[in-house]
Amino acid sequence: MTIGRTIADSVPHWPDPVRPPGPRTNVLIVLLDDVGFGDFGCFGSEIATPVIDRFAAAGVRYTGFHTTAMCSTTRSALLTGRNHHDVGMGCLANFDSGFPGYRGKIAAEIPTLAERLRDVGYRNYMVGKWHCTPLTETGPTGPFDGWPLGRGFDRFYGFLDAETDQYSPELVQDNSHVAAPGTYETGYHLTEDLIDHAITFVTSHEAATPDVPWHVLLAPGACHAPHQAPRELIDHYAQAFAKGWDRTRDDRLAEQIRRGIVPAGTVLPPRNDGVRPWDEHTADEQRLFARLAGAYGAMLAHFDQHLGRLIDTLEATGQLADTLVLITSDNGASQEGGPLGFVNAMGPFNMIAETLEQKLARLDDIGGPDTHSNFPHGWAMAANTPLKRYKQNTHGGGVRDALIVAGPDRLVGAEHAGSLRHQFCHVADLAPTVLDLLGIEADGMTGVSFAPTLAEPDAVTGKTTQYFEMFGHRGIWHEGWKAVAYHWPGTPFENDRWELYDLSTDVNEVHDLADEQPERLAALQERWWEEAAANKVLPLDDRFGERFAENAARHAGARTRFSFWSGMGHVPSDVAPDLRSRSYRITAHVNPSGARGAADGVLIAHGDATSGYSLFVRDGHLVHDLNIGGTHQLVTSDRPIPPEATTLGFAMERRGEGTFPHGTGTLLIDGEPAGSMETDQIFWLMISWSGLDIGLDRGTTVADYDGTGRHMGPFAYTGDLVRVTVDLVTDQEVDHEGAGAADLARE
Repeated sequence: MTIGRTIADSVPHWPDPVRPPGPRTNVLIVLLDDVGFGDFGCFGSEIATPVIDRFAAAGVRYTGFHTTAMCSTTRSALLTGRNHHDVGMGCLANFDSGFPGYRGKIAAEIPTLAERLRDVGYRNYMVGKWHCTPLTETGPTGPFDGWPLGRGFDRFYGFLDAETDQYSPELVQDNSHVAAPGTYETGYHLTEDLIDHAITFVTSHEAATPDVPWHVLLAPGACHAPHQAPRELIDHYAQAFAKGWDRTRDDRLAEQIRRGIVPAGTVLPPRNDGVRPWDEHTADEQRLFARLAGAYGAMLAHFDQHLGRLIDTLEATGQLADTLVLITSDNGASQEGGPLGFVNAMGPFNMIAETLEQKLARLDDIGGPDTHSNFPHGWAMAANTPLKRYKQNTHGGGVRDALIVAGPDRLVGAEHAGSLRHQFCHVADLAPTVLDLLGIEADGMTGVSFAPTLAEPDAVTGKTTQYFEMFGHRGIWHEGWKAVAYHWPGTPFENDRWELYDLSTDVNEVHDLADEQPERLAALQERWWEEAAANKVLPLDDRFGERFAENAARHAGARTRFSFWSGMGHVPSDVAPDLRSRSYRITAHVNPSGARGAADGVLIAHGDATSGYSLFVRDGHLVHDLNIGGTHQLVTSDRPIPPEATTLGFAMERRGEGTFPHGTGTLLIDGEPAGSMETDQIFWLMISWSGLDIGLDRGTTVADYDGTGRHMGPFAYTGDLVRVTVDLVTDQEVDHEGAGAADLARE
């Protein structure tokens, strides 16, 4: 380049565009949520997944693929190609424990797969669940360095939390909270919306930069609770699962043996602790449990149907032939539905029992917009067939998942279509494998590429060791052997009983050899401690409530007043005022309506149809709805709101100490009492996982504003709302262990 005084004596320079090596290869990673090892049709399930099965038939299925037992941790390992503790995500994005391995956020100095691909010219798009950002950093002010656009993605459409309602989701587009573009009544479902955006991203990309490769991370809410899907699909799968979880396990194992997923002679382990034989349950319980499982199966089948729309688009636009596709789940199926499952878990999470009679009365509602359904853990056991235990645990049911890899013939040869691979591999190995297939260096990644196994079924990857740890549950795989310990929270770690399995002959950890080979077990235990020290696993921490409580206290500090001005955006639940088990006052400041007449609408609302609170004006009266798990406790002002009123409020006075506090709620007009209520049900462990709005109630609403039972919004305030203040009293007493367990249930 030469820069002279004029263009005549100057020579310009344009740098060559950055291009990845080799032919253009797009990358599509499909990361499902809480889907068990045996849930895909091609892994033995009765759930219809023809699109996923199509890639299994065209590509390679891995039966020895492992994850980390939880969502934030698997995602961080997938994104970085390193072990999850090593990058700062030892447990969940919900809290920072103050130790290097437990910051709840991927370390800034560790590049993600998206950042590495961006450096060689890729465009990166993400659709769906992120959950790699501390939830206290998901508000309108960020910070945004841990959001998808801060970690290498060019576009993002999805949700930041662990879960969201499929009909009323907490959505983010790029770096902004946005409202869903539809409702249940208009036919909206999050899965369809996510696929719509994925299609928009890839078709827009093809229109603008057809010669540039793209990477899409598609991470739907399916099949994390709440299990929500179209009614006709739920009807179908409720019938399919009427046979019960014992028969389902038997049928799936037989199919897995037939397909070669597991060796002939594989036997089922005993039922997981606390799971009763199906035949011991009453006919009513069986009917309920089958429908709860039907919602789960329907959710997976529904996703597969809409994944098909994206694949059809890629095929129609000529992009599929150049796309590497990987499909898996972030961990095994979830035990968080407990022994009896939930129709709406929000009530039980606030100490309000959900009886069998109440569940049966809502049988047809399961999977709908005002439910928060989750199936009993007997069905999670069946989903994980033929493995032990569940998500959260380091036995196979928590950390072993189906993986399908398919793609261009140059990467996955047609001669290997439909074949199986049984080598051990781990989610931390995915990013190095992708980069290896693309011809890109994986400097700094500690995962081991298993790319050679695509072309050579018996290839040795070079991976010899992989540790596991989650909530004190521990495990280690080394050269075909696995040692694993189940840990009871609150008990000494040295009291844990370690088990020993030869996975080369015992794929599902049935034959414990700990007593027969104590020296091998001791060597593996010692190796676990070495791996733990090298990967920032220490200190071991099995606390639930304390970690959540410490994080909440550190985030909130001494703050007791929140001011929300009219016109502001949506506030996620973890950034909203914490009204649990305490006294508080809500005050809406309005300009007098005067001659304009009475104004109706929502002043403040936090939550959705399953749980939350709303202060609103209806027919000229002030109303407050305390909705705990779908139980509506309403109080209406004893007089109309006068035109000159400037403040409208609600105050809760907490009464009682310890467990099951009660309260007195009082409506206030210009500071004067205008009606009251006594209640023995106040928010105890949680308010809602849906966030807070000012001047409206979006999504499936907290209250039934129009009296139709449909929970329609947004019922926006028609008057002149200035701001809403929330003042907290420092009398809060929260059962942090229970609150931690409730919060854990959304992971």
